Amino acid sequence: MIANTGSAPRLQGGFITLDTVKSKTDVKNRRTKIVCTMGPASWSKEGLGKLMDAGMNVARLNFSHGDHEAHGATLARLREVAAEKSRNIAVLLDTKGPEIRTGFFAEGDKIHLVKGESIVLTADYSFKGDAKKLACSYPTLATSVEPGQQILVADGSLVLTVLSCDEGLGEVTCRIENNASIGERKNMNLPGVVVDLPTFTEKDVHDIVEFGIRKGVEFIAASFIRKAEDVRKLRKLLADNGGSRIKIISKIENQEGLENYEEILEETDAVMVARGDLGMEIPACKVFLAQKYMIRAANIAGKPVITATQMLESMITNPRPTRAECSDVANAVYDGTDAVMLSGETANSPHFEAAVTVMSRTCCEAEGSRNYNLLHQSIRNTIVMKYGKLTVGESIASSAVKTSIDVGAKVIVVLSDSGKMAGYVAKFRPSIPVLMVTANLVAARQASGLLLGMHTILVDTLQKTDTLLDELLHELTHAGLSEGDSVCIMAGRMTQMKEQLQVFTVGAKDTQSSHGHIQNGGGFFFSRGLLLSYSA
Repeated sequence: MIANTGSAPRLQGGFITLDTVKSKTDVKNRRTKIVCTMGPASWSKEGLGKLMDAGMNVARLNFSHGDHEAHGATLARLREVAAEKSRNIAVLLDTKGPEIRTGFFAEGDKIHLVKGESIVLTADYSFKGDAKKLACSYPTLATSVEPGQQILVADGSLVLTVLSCDEGLGEVTCRIENNASIGERKNMNLPGVVVDLPTFTEKDVHDIVEFGIRKGVEFIAASFIRKAEDVRKLRKLLADNGGSRIKIISKIENQEGLENYEEILEETDAVMVARGDLGMEIPACKVFLAQKYMIRAANIAGKPVITATQMLESMITNPRPTRAECSDVANAVYDGTDAVMLSGETANSPHFEAAVTVMSRTCCEAEGSRNYNLLHQSIRNTIVMKYGKLTVGESIASSAVKTSIDVGAKVIVVLSDSGKMAGYVAKFRPSIPVLMVTANLVAARQASGLLLGMHTILVDTLQKTDTLLDELLHELTHAGLSEGDSVCIMAGRMTQMKEQLQVFTVGAKDTQSSHGHIQNGGGFFFSRGLLLSYSA
């Protein structure tokens, strides 16, 4: 729902005050999107409905776990529940990627390692390991690392220091730096090492083609993207198999990807700041700097960015988050993230609904204390400084946002077939809700999934512009607009609007429609049957 945004401003002179802290939060107009990972805790029809009601915009299918049958069943239930609720929920396929993992054990499901002792890592992945020798899935480990380098296992819970490498045997001897108990097949990171692995494994290609394209997902989140060529290869794979409409999210989770970030940003549709693995590659105390750098660069490029990993981690077991976790979510919003992601919090937690509710409210609190008008100016000025000018699309979108500020508009409406113009508008961070109207279901799901502040309405056609505009104003009055409120309406090339940007006033005296008066409109008559679905 798009509510009237005419409440008192939460900022005074651009600063947070006590009144800001005490003010009521507008939870109806959350701008930041929420990505929820599917799992046993929440993938029932009832659970999916609760996630949607709590604020989920994107459902993430993690292909590091599960098979096509399980994910397919989840997807079918998701589409069914979304249709029942008339919600445009996007689906994201997250690839497993070229992970390096430890092997299996000879006995038991855990081994206990003691600080100061030695352990051998072998490239023979068929070897059944123990506390003295452990298999590793990376065939060229012995030629990739050097004495003195560290190896991190199980998200860094085990730290090893390389003592020696035997290239002939394919073995690496390490010193154990801390006491730890680990299970089988734990992830392994090699900080600072350029790994010699394909970006897309055979499993990834199979998952993308046979599930992602065939089942019609909206996004592919490609793990461990290291350079722009990786994105180009994925785009060709999608195009060659009929999946050109799928948007690519490049996951930046290693040092090589971070160093090549700006060239990756030019090729990708969106990015994910995957802080878990990235924090294994660079010092943990620098992850927040990398996050701010990547988000800001994505904002300037107009590419949606997701901030992920351990945002509300404690809610996997606890009904309430830590204060630090709420601050983490809020600071990601302050940084400019378009979306925040929950992993185990929604996949494996009995508190999955509460986790989404907490995240939604925290995002709203942070958004309410940002000055979006200054942000619009900052982004526009930075683009001009960096590139010398705006593109035509950027100029039109920036003008629409500036006009909405000047006339005090309550909402910006974008009539768009592809969603491209809606993306331009979101880039300039308007302080009011943006409503994208489209006849393209995939574009509606993608826009409502990752574009900041974007709501979507799916209609059967954009060609009957006059009738459509009248119905839109009718719908907006039911959503909270009042007589005298201004609405900025933009149109893409696929519509019949003579001008690409017009301003309408609800209840104006000069021109009357069947549901009130429309300034600069004329001849609009409300007609039932156009509206198909709506998503916040």
